[in-house]
Amino acid sequence: MSNANLFVALRAAFPADLDAVAVETDSGLRYSWRDLDRATAMVANLLQSLELPRDPGGVPPRVAVQVDKSVEAMILYLATLRAGFVFLPLNTAYQSGEIEYFVGNAKPAVVVCTGQNFAWVSPIAFQAGTRHVFTLNDDRTGSLLERAAHCGDQHVPARCRADDLAAIVYTSGTTGRSKGAMLSHGNLLSNAVMLKDYWGWRTPEQGGDVLIHALPIFHVHGLFVAIHGALLNGSTMLWHGKFDPRRVIADLPRATVFMGVPTLYTRMLAEPALTRQQAAPMRLFISGSAPLLIETFNDWRARTGHTILERYGMSETIMLTSNPYRADERYHNQSERRGGTVGFPLPGVQLRVQGDERREVPAGEIGGIQVKGPNVFAGYWQMPEKTAEEFTPDGFFKTGDVGQQDARGYVSIVGRSKDLIISGGYNVYPAEIEGVLNELPGVQESAIVGVPHPDFGEVGVAVVIARAGAAPDPEGLIAALKARLANFKIPKRCFVLPELPRNTMGKVQKNVLRERYQRLFEPG
Repeated sequence: MSNANLFVALRAAFPADLDAVAVETDSGLRYSWRDLDRATAMVANLLQSLELPRDPGGVPPRVAVQVDKSVEAMILYLATLRAGFVFLPLNTAYQSGEIEYFVGNAKPAVVVCTGQNFAWVSPIAFQAGTRHVFTLNDDRTGSLLERAAHCGDQHVPARCRADDLAAIVYTSGTTGRSKGAMLSHGNLLSNAVMLKDYWGWRTPEQGGDVLIHALPIFHVHGLFVAIHGALLNGSTMLWHGKFDPRRVIADLPRATVFMGVPTLYTRMLAEPALTRQQAAPMRLFISGSAPLLIETFNDWRARTGHTILERYGMSETIMLTSNPYRADERYHNQSERRGGTVGFPLPGVQLRVQGDERREVPAGEIGGIQVKGPNVFAGYWQMPEKTAEEFTPDGFFKTGDVGQQDARGYVSIVGRSKDLIISGGYNVYPAEIEGVLNELPGVQESAIVGVPHPDFGEVGVAVVIARAGAAPDPEGLIAALKARLANFKIPKRCFVLPELPRNTMGKVQKNVLRERYQRLFEPG
């Protein structure tokens, strides 16, 4: 039986010249491919020396990690795969109550945190039954590396099957309590291979690619999509510990690929140094993890000459759809990257838009997005009932997103099903109203949420961020909406705030807004 360990596939893609640069940091440090190979071997040997038992069900030990971004943190991820253990990345913004939940739920055998947080993380971990707590800092210090330095730099990767668990990624919790999505070695590898072809990644023999990595690595986008893409193609990474628009723009002439969330693009657009000439050597800009405003899409193209490629995915599936990199015969040779859409289902992914009566809706109609494919997760950790709820009898995963697919095959996301507002018996889709609001004078961005109402059951409330120097009138905005939308879609109230609540990947936390305005229409 061949070894389906994801690390084996990534290691096989290392270039022949192991002394070539694999990663260059924004502080000038360089790591060769040989360095990555040796360092992952040493950390994998350390993990295996701990002699951690598997669960009664055969699930490998979990390694929970909450550390700042560093190349060593990436090495820890790769070493966890190499050792055959399960990687559990945790957002660096999580506080004690959240860490207590994740550690208590996942029961990791190993927890790795920063030295600064050790004093409060370690009691939580030991209370939950964790056997070992190590530290790892972004300056290459900490007990993990101190221990690993005494381990050998040769290691045979653990033998894994394609359906063996490789990672547990907790959902962002924008709609409630986080759930642990279980991703296998096969899920992760299938998606990486799929994107290698679809996005035209070039190996060193084909001229090579250079990726600017400026994303967090506790999230699917930065950890899986970006890192797997670079490693599977032997591509050099220009590593930014934190996103600084000026430093990223300065690196554009040295690179070919950039991945970012919409916020990163808007911040770069605010810099005069972003010019067509500066971006000329690049071949691909990719956006995801949150909706890209049409305005940003158009402004970027006008400013740089490049058209952003927007794609769609989630913790449970990694990537699902993508706008085309080039003409694709599978989609009638469509090559246009269309703003406001997330493109086509990726090869191997089945996608359907389902109506209320468990039937597929015609092209252009709105419904729930369901998917099936080798990239789709096995289920939620320790939540068999929730897992069963989220899969259809014929094996499709109900993403929770509402959208449509047009006659040409382009998919558009309208919103989350949990964001759907049912007002007086009518379905109201927040994304439609937000799209109109965002076009009104003085509006930078908006969010629509549903709250209880004594007459209509539920109504919409608009929350708006003003453009710099503007002071939009809430009543005036509602009046403008009435001129363009049916009355049942009009929000009953509008508020102007300095900012919208977001998670670390830039997604608006509508659950926070719903909670804030939950009692707005209560009598008295």
